[in-house]
Amino acid sequence: MANNSYPEFDSKRINQSIEAAHQSAQARMSKAPLSHETPLQDGSLKIAAQCISVTVENGQVCLNLPFGIGSVCLPIPPWVPNGSVAQACLDICTKWGIPCGVSVTVSVAGVNVVQQGFGCSC
Repeated sequence: MANNSYPEFDSKRINQSIEAAHQSAQARMSKAPLSHETPLQDGSLKIAAQCISVTVENGQVCLNLPFGIGSVCLPIPPWVPNGSVAQACLDICTKWGIPCGVSVTVSVAGVNVVQQGFGCSC
């Protein structure tokens, strides 16, 4: 369940990223049929959706995530003081253009401090 006080990502930006992933998958499938010659093409794609500013509180960053995942809190290393402004970036994980999860990366002063995936891996 989502917590209304946590920051969240823009659904329009998420939908635009899903559409781009879908179009990419359609183009790949129409150009090269699956065969023994393309064993590394498993249809996985991670595509950026949006980055937002967040604040470290109580040693964590809490967010509302899409696709029914709801509210999550990610731990922030203790060397990052409470009150620090961080950036949380959302990537959409897809298989053949269909969203199956998300990955969230939180950075402080340009340094990635935590990354976690939810749903399928990407």
